[in-house]
Amino acid sequence: MKFTIGLFLTALLGFAAPLYLPWWSFAVTSFGVALLIPQPPGKSFLVGFCALFVLWGMHTFLIDTMNAHILSEKIAPLLHLGNSGFLLILVTALIGGLISGLAALSGAYATRLKKA
Repeated sequence: MKFTIGLFLTALLGFAAPLYLPWWSFAVTSFGVALLIPQPPGKSFLVGFCALFVLWGMHTFLIDTMNAHILSEKIAPLLHLGNSGFLLILVTALIGGLISGLAALSGAYATRLKKA
């Protein structure tokens, strides 16, 4: 149950925070969710990673679809991804997931430090 609540809350705050704050504010919210909902470090990382991987993947896919894949077809070759917009979306989602997962992992370790 904690996993599902953490996943939903991380995704929700990870979407809302960058609307009003800098783009990296989702990492702060992932850290905060890991503090509020204490879980083992591995699960905390997984919650943060999965929530933002899916969120950023869906978000970039929708943006890419709305502009007829024009931007992704121009940016993908710059990152040596061939002409694949899908790979660009995957890399974007992976970066967001890793940042969020590491922030949630830091929150889990901070919770352990607080208990000791």
